[in-house]
Order: sequence, then C-alpha cells, then structure tokens
Amino acid sequence: MRDDQITPAPSLVRSLGVMGVLFLTLSVATPASSVFVIVPGMLQVAGTGAVWATLLAGLVCVATAFVYAELSSAWPVAGGEYVAVAHTLGPMAGFVMLGVNVFNNLLFPPVAGLGVSAVLGTLVPGLPQIPIAIAVVAGSTLVAILQIRVNAWLTGLFLLVEMLAIGAVVWLGFADTVRPIGDLLIHPVMPQGANLVPASAASIGVATSIAIFALNGYGATVYFGEEMLDAPRLIARAIMASLALTLLFEGIPIVAVLVGAPDLHATLTADDPFGLLVALRSGTTMANWISIGVVVAIVNAVIACILACARFFYGTARDGSWGRPLDRWMTQVHPKFGSPWVGTLLVGGFGIVACFLPLQLLLVLSGTGLVAIYAGICVAAMVGRRTGKTAHAPYQMPLYPLAPVVTLLALGHVCWTSWLDLEEGRPGLIMTAAQILLSIAYYWFVLRRRGAWNVQIPTLATERDA
Repeated sequence: MRDDQITPAPSLVRSLGVMGVLFLTLSVATPASSVFVIVPGMLQVAGTGAVWATLLAGLVCVATAFVYAELSSAWPVAGGEYVAVAHTLGPMAGFVMLGVNVFNNLLFPPVAGLGVSAVLGTLVPGLPQIPIAIAVVAGSTLVAILQIRVNAWLTGLFLLVEMLAIGAVVWLGFADTVRPIGDLLIHPVMPQGANLVPASAASIGVATSIAIFALNGYGATVYFGEEMLDAPRLIARAIMASLALTLLFEGIPIVAVLVGAPDLHATLTADDPFGLLVALRSGTTMANWISIGVVVAIVNAVIACILACARFFYGTARDGSWGRPLDRWMTQVHPKFGSPWVGTLLVGGFGIVACFLPLQLLLVLSGTGLVAIYAGICVAAMVGRRTGKTAHAPYQMPLYPLAPVVTLLALGHVCWTSWLDLEEGRPGLIMTAAQILLSIAYYWFVLRRRGAWNVQIPTLATERDA
C-alpha cells in the first residue's frame, strides 16, 4: 500500500434518500438550460425532425442509463465512472477515465458562468461577462460547502423555478395549437434558406447527437453515492428516475413550441425559439421572467456540478492520485457540514481563475469527453459481466448486452458526425484524444513510479442518519 493511503480519509456522511439525490442529479442535468440553450441548435439543424432526434436520443440514453445503473449499484462511490472502469479494466484504464473526467467536471462551472451574462443581457444590456461569471462561480462554491441535505433542498427549490419556466412554454404552446402533433412525426421539415424542406436523415442524425448531449446528466447520481442511504439498492432507481424526468422536461417543450409556433420557419431559425413563442403569446414581461428562470437553472446547475466535482476529487484524492499535500487537502471533511470543503474551495477557485479564459478556448478544452466516458463504462459493464466482477450488484440491467451495444453504436455515429464538423466537433475529438494521452503519460511516469494505484471502495457500515 502506498504511503499516502495509509491514513484513511474521513468518510462522507450518508444522509440522502432517493428524492435528495434525484434533486441534485436533475440540477446537474439542468433540463431548462438544455431546452433554452442547446435545443435551439437542434431545431436549426433538423427542424421539426428534432422530435425524432429526441426520441432516438432518448432510446440511446435509456440504454446508457441501464449501464450506469448496474455499475453504480456495484460501486456507488464518489469517484464515479473511473472506479468501475479501474475495477473491471485495470488501473491504467481507470486513470484514463479519471483524467478525461477532470476536464469534463472542472470546466463546466466557468463555461456556464460565462453564459449567464448573455442570458441576462436581454434584461440588462451591457452586463460585464467576467465579473458576472466570477460572482456565479464564487457564490455557488460557498453554497456547495453547506451540508448536502441543505443543498438537495435548495437545488430542489431552484428546480421548481426551472419547471415553472418550462411549464409556461408548454402551456403557451398547447393553448393555441397551429399544427397537429402527427405532422411533426409523419412529415418532418427543416429550414433551408427562406423555405421549409423535408428533413433529411442526415440532419436528424446530427440533431440526435446534439440531443444525447442535451439529455446528459443522469450519470452524475453516482457522485452522491457515498452520501446516499442504502445506495447499492436504491441508486439505480435514482438514475432511471432522473433520466425519465429529463426526457419529459425536455421533450414536451420541444413538441409544444413546434405545434404552437405561429410562424414555423421563424421559430426554427430563431436563436431563442422558446422566448419568441412566449413574447408572441404573452408579451415581453413574461419573456423576461422566463429569462430569469433560465438564469436560475444555470446557477442551479453550477451549484450541483461543483457539489459533484468536489466529491469526484474527494474520491481521486482518497485513492492517492495527486500526492501530498493535495490528496490530504481534498479529503478533508467539514466537521459540521460533512462536506469535502477544501476540495470544494479548490474546485471553485479553479473555476474562478478559468473565468478569465476565452469561452471558446474553454469549450475546446472540454473536448468531447462524454463520448470517451460512455464508451468506457459500456466496455466496463461487458467485461464486468464476463469476469463476474459486477455479479454482486443488486441491480442488473435487463436484456444484456443490448444496452452497452446500442450505446457503443450510437457513440460511433457521434464520433463520425463530430469528425465532419471542422469548427467544433473535430477539435473536440482531438482534444479528448490529447486528454487520454496525457492521462496515460501521468499514470505511466508518475503513478506507476510511486507504487500500485489502488482504487478504494469505502465500507457501507458507516451509513447513518444526519
């Protein structure tokens, strides 16, 4: 055993039920942010074919959620995906997954923070981007230090505001429908110049790739596994429920805006089609309130992401990934709040510094890590089944091996469409490949020289109410 693993890390406090974990996970998935920020890109690419894209992406995400559920049931550990990969594919593969997740987790808060001023700009023009981003990340960090149950309830209240914003769009769309729902499925159209033409299979395929990213977030449940009561038995339920609700909260508004849009072409080409519908049906005041709801959704996502990220780094530090003093700092648990408070401050501090970097650079550095993460857990699930390493999991995915195979095929399509996108997709794939190579180099030249890198599994005997 390595020197920096001799002293056991303080344990996180188990105090969350399924609902608490569900609130936190939905906040990471942030349905409202996806609807108002990501979905417009789907509509511009595939038009009303976005409905088919959402359905196809939903099938892929259900398959991936089954994989997450089985692995999380076997190892409900704060480190997340890298723990399952390390225990099935070996330590180097596990550290590669860890390395990709470092970029995936650390860069979201500053990216989201920098996007807040753009949304608020419709209400208060000329807001400075960087100070607003710093305020969002700093405030979210301080909140994330609080006890996890407090954060669960707080994010739950923020989710209520998100749902009100989504509910307003749904109500306005279905209150005065212009076209039947069946037409969206039977005769999908997309914008081409000033006209609407039949949506192509290729455009729906690209929109499906976007939708997979929009629906992502349900896997974050595992980061809260060490603070969940009876996690091995219940964590799968939280994962599947979070995906089902994300599909509902993102799918219905898409249908609502398409059936209720007075001018379909203008809606499909708008940067803010949902805001356009609200402004046309109920005026600018309601549209401004919707914008405030989107800001709340983004802030909520930043809080939840910092919570998850701090627990991820707590797990990596417990496994001795970084050496002293970082490992010791990031495993410190607050005596009153039971949170990894130093790790939370470090994550927030990095996010504040990153706010000074250009947004486009942050997006490139983020890469397409989700592809590597999904692929890694699918292979881990199949190897775990073959070797019997996941046999102890209380939850076993149905119709195995259908779920991991479907996900891997979908990831192949995402990689292909991303490679064809010279502006964002291909640089993202290249950056993810660089992250993988960097992780391999760190493992080979740093971790290996220190001795065996053992991914620890905390005992469930510490469960107690808080």
